[in-house]
Amino acid sequence: MTGLKRWAPDPEWVQMYRRGITPAKIAAGAGAAESTVRYHLAIAARLEPSIRDEHRKAVPVPARITTAGRQNLDDILALLRGEGRLPTTAGASARERALGVWLHRRREEAAHEVLSPVYQEALDAIPGWRQASTKKADDEARWKQRLAEVARHLTGGNDWPRHNKTDIKEERVLGVWLHGQRIDHRAGRLHPAKEAQLDALIPGWRQGRARGRKPRQPTDQSKSAE
Repeated sequence: MTGLKRWAPDPEWVQMYRRGITPAKIAAGAGAAESTVRYHLAIAARLEPSIRDEHRKAVPVPARITTAGRQNLDDILALLRGEGRLPTTAGASARERALGVWLHRRREEAAHEVLSPVYQEALDAIPGWRQASTKKADDEARWKQRLAEVARHLTGGNDWPRHNKTDIKEERVLGVWLHGQRIDHRAGRLHPAKEAQLDALIPGWRQGRARGRKPRQPTDQSKSAE
């Protein structure tokens, strides 16, 4: 025992451990090997066994999974499949902003090692989900998504999407985006790399619909079947 008292464990690490912080987190914050931290804590526990109980009581209990939480997770995965990105707290819609806040809290829980295993299993399938997306990265992902959607729209035999004079929401979204690219191009704001992608995937995008040409009407499958 005399030898243990003469070799004192790091007091800061011991206090962090008392507060419920894991040896792995202590080591990461201190830039030390986890084995070294555990050795210090083992010495401290031999000098004062009660620190083990203090640590266990201080560790936060993993959050329960609620019905709303499951719905949030489903909506986040749906957004990822549909637009190739995760929600942000600065999203365009109130729903996306709410999802962004929810995801931010899950990141905090993961950092403190109290994330629900069910959430963790589902979210870990998303590469890089623990790092918050930047607005610039989200804007770039959205731009590429819209470009791909316009290309698919045209490949399906449709005319150029309209930004007005249409009641079809999906077409209007694509039309507004494409109209914005034309405006940026005329104003000299369109980046050359984006212009090259537009030229490659949807040639003729600058002109769009021919003047005086009537929009193609969607096919009425019920009538054609009669």
